[in-house]
Amino acid sequence: MRAIVTGGAGFIGSHVADALTARGDQVHVVDDLATGKRENVGDGVTLHERDVREPLDDLFADVRPAACLHLAAQADVRVSVARPDYDADVNVIGTIRVLEAARLQGAHVVFSSTGGAIYGECERPAREDDERKPLSPYGVSKLSAEEYLAAYNRLHGAHHVSLRYGNVFGPRQDPHGEAGVVAIFFDRIAAGERPRIFGDGSQTRDYVYVADVVAATLAALEQDGGVFNVGTGAETSVVELFEACRRVSAADVAPEFAPARLGELQRSMLDASRAAEALGWTPERSLDEGLAETWRSVV
Repeated sequence: MRAIVTGGAGFIGSHVADALTARGDQVHVVDDLATGKRENVGDGVTLHERDVREPLDDLFADVRPAACLHLAAQADVRVSVARPDYDADVNVIGTIRVLEAARLQGAHVVFSSTGGAIYGECERPAREDDERKPLSPYGVSKLSAEEYLAAYNRLHGAHHVSLRYGNVFGPRQDPHGEAGVVAIFFDRIAAGERPRIFGDGSQTRDYVYVADVVAATLAALEQDGGVFNVGTGAETSVVELFEACRRVSAADVAPEFAPARLGELQRSMLDASRAAEALGWTPERSLDEGLAETWRSVV
């Protein structure tokens, strides 16, 4: 299969591209390298330095992909608050560019959306049909992009899929980019510095290992449309996460606490039972197993 991976030089996208290559697919990566890294693009993968905000019809016509895994995004909540126009430009206009180019080639699109930023505060693991209450422009832009996929499915008879990821972690996550907390904790621990926890650390997230996210993303290639959560269904507090990071790294270090950040979610977790039923997907790595693999990649 010929496939295009947008954002394929980034954290999750590069792992998706690697998995496609490993199973024998012909992979083309579209990335402007604003946050992605050229060294993340594996052997046998063709890199096209392109911005998804610009028309992609010519590239799709040349590659003639059967599928596009759309992972290019502005993924920093803080940036979305400071620059909501830029956030919408990348996440909404960029998605429309991908959908239009894919439509002309009849390509199947799998879109990487977000769980926590769309559902807002959770009292229990969020289900796909729960009310969406995004607190940030980032969540709004991802939800808007999902609605465009759904509209293209209705209007053009497409079968595009949206995946709402939990808090993804693993090797290649940049501690200085979109600032995944696991990457930040391990970066500071490796440097002999004290990790910083904002607020009292009781806020929770659904942490899911990148290899499991890749497996769900590839499984969605066989799915006829729909929206699916990709998470573990478990909530882990920031304090618990720090203790787990300290445990797997065998570091003798204590965290430092800083004031809570305005607008930060307190509870977020995802019910992934729909993905289990329709995609045949369930996460395979425990939090400790994923953290251990991530730590080995750091040191």
